[in-house]
Amino acid sequence: MEILPINNQNLNDVINLVTHVFMKFEAPDYSEEGVKAFFDTALNNQEFMSQLAIWGAYIDKELVGIIATRNKGNHIALFFVDGKHHGQGIGRRLFETVLRNSSSHEVTVNSSPYAKEVYHCLGFEDTDVEQVVTGIRFIPMIYTK
Repeated sequence: MEILPINNQNLNDVINLVTHVFMKFEAPDYSEEGVKAFFDTALNNQEFMSQLAIWGAYIDKELVGIIATRNKGNHIALFFVDGKHHGQGIGRRLFETVLRNSSSHEVTVNSSPYAKEVYHCLGFEDTDVEQVVTGIRFIPMIYTK
């Protein structure tokens, strides 16, 4: 497996992977409003996507996972691994890449309910209770280096 930075030319691969994983694992926990908001404010928002630093995990040149950050690597905005590759350490390797490239002693995330335990396994702690904004359910979390 290789972890590589992703540039704007490969954004379609990112969007396809995130869409597939989101719809399979996360969308079932969201209202219709939340699913629409996710796509409108993130994946279909060119300004949002252009502000991200994105790393991809590749196996045999196939994109199998991504992690995207903003605020100089201090906030995880997107973090998705293809379901057939869950539990293989791909997410951990992506997260370790973020830690090496982050300029802060803390990394934050607004975790989906589905990913909450994954973030706990990576060492994140909840900073507040679950919230819902425009139909998007999330738990604010922080990782301290």
